[in-house]
Amino acid sequence: MAHSDGVLVGTPAPTVAVAGHKRRFFSGENPWLWLSPALIFLLLYSLGPLLYNIYLSFHEFNARRKEFLFVEFENWTTLFSDSRFQNAISITLQYVVIALIVQVLLGILIAVLLDARPFGVGLMQTLIILPMVTAPTVAGMLFRLLNHSEFGYVNFLFERAGIVTRAEPLLGGSGENALLGVLIVEVWQWTPFVVLIVLAGLKSIPTEVVEASQVDGANWWQRFWRIKLPLLSTVLTIAILFRLVDLFRVFDYVVILTSGGPALRTESLSYYGYVNTFQQVNFGYGATLGVFVMVLVWVVAFSYIRIFRVKW
Repeated sequence: MAHSDGVLVGTPAPTVAVAGHKRRFFSGENPWLWLSPALIFLLLYSLGPLLYNIYLSFHEFNARRKEFLFVEFENWTTLFSDSRFQNAISITLQYVVIALIVQVLLGILIAVLLDARPFGVGLMQTLIILPMVTAPTVAGMLFRLLNHSEFGYVNFLFERAGIVTRAEPLLGGSGENALLGVLIVEVWQWTPFVVLIVLAGLKSIPTEVVEASQVDGANWWQRFWRIKLPLLSTVLTIAILFRLVDLFRVFDYVVILTSGGPALRTESLSYYGYVNTFQQVNFGYGATLGVFVMVLVWVVAFSYIRIFRVKW
């Protein structure tokens, strides 16, 4: 075997480590410089307001002296003894549960129908996205006309179906059906979100599995209930999580359609916080409501993730 200067020919030269070698700060190996603007932005506009709201929740604004006075836990004790706050929690929970159930059931139904590839499915999939790209404010104004007690077409259909009456329309009267009037907008605008996610999940199911069950004699319902729906569990849990978090923040529709009324029948937590902060100029109590909503949503989302073992 040939040798050259005592080194075996054909053997790779040993790697020599450079002592004290450090990554350059302006290199691709050290990306923190390039990430720092985004990180600073996130800290300033997410963590900053959060800490400031926590700080304000222990203070009360004095309009005469134009300063914040430290009141310890007074805002928090007032919060849990406030009947209007308890009403806002009740309204918000009703809104979240009803909207979530309707959106998930409708979303699955529409997605299954579109997955069957009916005539004009491409046009249907395009049109179904339109509500999602509509601004919530615009959607609220649109349904303010559609739900109008005198000339609203949606109110007319519900009246013919016997769901509402002339004395108790969707918007107006004593407010008996006001929450339903707000829910209609929510369902119209965000059911397509569930449809798109479920439809994507249906498209990802291997055709071999469905065809094998069909060969074994499974009918349409058995294929959906025992094969497709279990395979959609991960997709559905993530879709529900996104809608669950978003529904707790309902504000736009309430402001435009009802302003929390009539008789506080549609006043959500977010709207009650807005009233305290910007109408009653009670910044401390408004901040307390904001922090409470954040903690509530976090607890609900965390519990949901742990219970259903959501995996990203």
